[in-house]
Amino acid sequence: MTIEVLKSKIHRVTVTEANLNYIGSITVDEDLMDAANLIEYEKVAVLNNNNGERFETYVIRGKRGSGVICLNGAAARKVQPGDIVLIVSYARMDFEEAKNFKPTVIFPDTETNKLS
Repeated sequence: MTIEVLKSKIHRVTVTEANLNYIGSITVDEDLMDAANLIEYEKVAVLNNNNGERFETYVIRGKRGSGVICLNGAAARKVQPGDIVLIVSYARMDFEEAKNFKPTVIFPDTETNKLS
């Protein structure tokens, strides 16, 4: 049996941009991607703490050190710059393996979107 468990979480970052005219996805500062163990094009769920929206998209690499969190395309309708979001990814694994798996969770500063 396999189950789906939390793999990575960026807990409480601030949306810096919303770009309706982009193809789609979420742009994330590469420093945050590395720290959270996320890779470009990985599927993520975005949870908007301000309005309760929850949706899926994929990550694209943002400029390292920029603090950028930009929702692109249709997802731009579900956020406003300044909203606080959580970005999470999940992994499927064997039930026994999952018992010992530890997800990567990071807590950036919500003012700068940078790690302390």
